[in-house]
Amino acid sequence: MSGAQGRPGAPEKPGAVRRAGAPGRAGAAAGTSEMSVGTAFAGMRRVVEVMFKAACPDCRAGFELTPGALRLAIGASSRTTFYSFTCPACGSAVRKPAGERIVELLTGGGVRTLRLHSTL
Repeated sequence: MSGAQGRPGAPEKPGAVRRAGAPGRAGAAAGTSEMSVGTAFAGMRRVVEVMFKAACPDCRAGFELTPGALRLAIGASSRTTFYSFTCPACGSAVRKPAGERIVELLTGGGVRTLRLHSTL
């Protein structure tokens, strides 16, 4: 068939399953195509890549980092909650404090999180 339901110009959807139905009825019974969830989401990617702006305190370079380049450690207090990364310019290991807003932004952006537990 050259088009959806024989209409010229309407492309066939790969993997679509057609259901037969009475003409003029609404919904799936009207011959609309159905597809699996896997087919519907096949090839979808994140629309916008999340990038975080950061700076190195050693070499003072400014840059953008992907979520995979950052690590977030959440401790029992604000003093033990921080994020870290390796400076892409000089290779220094950087560790910075993370307040509530920073924790929210980093976790929402997909940064891997480590919860620290005390060993009392």
